[in-house]
Amino acid sequence: MRIMGLDFGSKTVGVAVSDPLGITAQGLEIIRRKEENKLRQTYARIEELIVEYQVEEIVLGLPRNMNATEGERAGLTREFRDGLERRTGLPVTLWDERLTTVAADKAMMEAGIRREHRRDYVDMIAASLILQGFLDYRAMGKEADRRDGGSGE
Repeated sequence: MRIMGLDFGSKTVGVAVSDPLGITAQGLEIIRRKEENKLRQTYARIEELIVEYQVEEIVLGLPRNMNATEGERAGLTREFRDGLERRTGLPVTLWDERLTTVAADKAMMEAGIRREHRRDYVDMIAASLILQGFLDYRAMGKEADRRDGGSGE
């Protein structure tokens, strides 16, 4: 079962997908649009990727402020989630994305990617970090279930 991770921005959506076992996240692409409110082609591309990678679940980064409050961007993200659920019929889990863009930028800096080229990759890497955080959390929960005598399912 593959899971898709998305980093929803004002003009881009970073896309990542898990391996079939749901252990690791790999960045796929960045979907770009000319206007913030024009989402039809964005939804269509996500639907194509869902079919291509046989995705069964989506994790969408939820932007929160450092004090855990939500601003305007979080509201737009929730609207995007609602649209995804309507169009795809798949469950969409919101996942706290605080500091993922910072972590993505730091990883690229450490990899020696020049500052002017980082914006070309930051959303895709952020989507990978969002998805990997979710996968790790889910794996830890199943591991705890097994230790507690649960089935792990």
